[in-house]
Amino acid sequence: MPVTDPELIAIVQKRVLKKYVCRRCGALNPWGAKKCRRCKSTNLRPKHYEIGGKR
Repeated sequence: MPVTDPELIAIVQKRVLKKYVCRRCGALNPWGAKKCRRCKSTNLRPKHYEIGGKR
């Protein structure tokens, strides 16, 4: 069942989808991170996400 409430979508984006992924070790980091919590690398990328899920 898809979520249509805009407030719930904003909460999901903030808590689940807005993360950084370390390109070196693959660890998930918080959105405000400047370096990886695990390997201390500064090579981070935003997590890929798309609203809507599977079709």
